[in-house]
Amino acid sequence: MAIVAITGANRGIGLALAKHYANQGDQVLAICRGKAQALEKIAGIQIIDGIDVTSKPDLEKLADHLDGQQIDVLINNAGLLMGTRFDAIEEELDLYRQQFEVNTLAPIRVTHALIKCLVPGSKVIIVTSRMGSMADNTSGGQFAYRISKAGANSAGVSLAHELEPKGIALALLHPGYVRTDMTKQSGEIDPDQAATGLMARISELSLETTGCFRHANGMDLPW
Repeated sequence: MAIVAITGANRGIGLALAKHYANQGDQVLAICRGKAQALEKIAGIQIIDGIDVTSKPDLEKLADHLDGQQIDVLINNAGLLMGTRFDAIEEELDLYRQQFEVNTLAPIRVTHALIKCLVPGSKVIIVTSRMGSMADNTSGGQFAYRISKAGANSAGVSLAHELEPKGIALALLHPGYVRTDMTKQSGEIDPDQAATGLMARISELSLETTGCFRHANGMDLPW
């Protein structure tokens, strides 16, 4: 049985991951801002709500709550997508900052807050997006989201180097284009399918592949 901590676990991909890990007998630490009835219905889940991953006091509270708790898999899943346009950049700067806080900084901050819970053999996951790939950007647009995810990818590579001497592997994983509230249900796959793919990639992750950027379907993604 693994102990799996998931941020943004109250809906979408995070909720699907929580359900699938719990169903296979793992202990799930579901970290979220607000309560979710869907989580409360799943056995084997410890809900840790009231945690905003951009808040220093909340992260300190989370660290205190989990003090002494081992985490085998930490999934930084919480994310934010808010549309932005080039011709409205001055009016939309706050949208850039909000997405940077959640998508780029939060995975580093959460991992730092919970570093004492991680042990040799633990794994850290950042749920990112291929929209953060510069080589794969063929359409432009979505400036803030792309920038924030490119930043997450860069941060993840540095974090992989930081964690490797501790025996902790890290992966940057793109779940696919998923039908969630974030995408206004316009995706190509459902959260359960995304969760299944992500879990397969997490299972494969090792120190030999730490710092990788992969699609949930197993494809290596370009930077």
